[in-house]
Amino acid sequence: MSGATLASILLSSTDPDRLATWYAAALAPADDARVGDYRILRYGDFHLMIDRRDDVGPANPEPGRVILNFDVEDARSVAGRLDEMSVRWLAPLEDRDGSLFATAIDPDGNYVQIIQISPEHQAQMAANRA
Repeated sequence: MSGATLASILLSSTDPDRLATWYAAALAPADDARVGDYRILRYGDFHLMIDRRDDVGPANPEPGRVILNFDVEDARSVAGRLDEMSVRWLAPLEDRDGSLFATAIDPDGNYVQIIQISPEHQAQMAANRA
């Protein structure tokens, strides 16, 4: 039996163009495509699909239910870009034993975490997998 692979998430919005534009500006995707009514942003092997739905409100009432985690190479630079975009922060950038974490709030109220894992923590995670 083969294992499943999580390859994408569908993020619905009452204003998908605004939301997709925000993600593209905030977190520079490797690809940015339109396929039918979907905007598909690729980050590594993962796809963030954004579409319009009539059964969602303009703001997420429970943003802590799902948090989008983005691994970044330079969290300070990404946080600076988000500051320039006047992002709302749930948790500003902080150093947690050498790894950097911050949680921003996207235009629909979803939580978006940027993470830069230190080389030491990466080595620990790799050792735990072995």
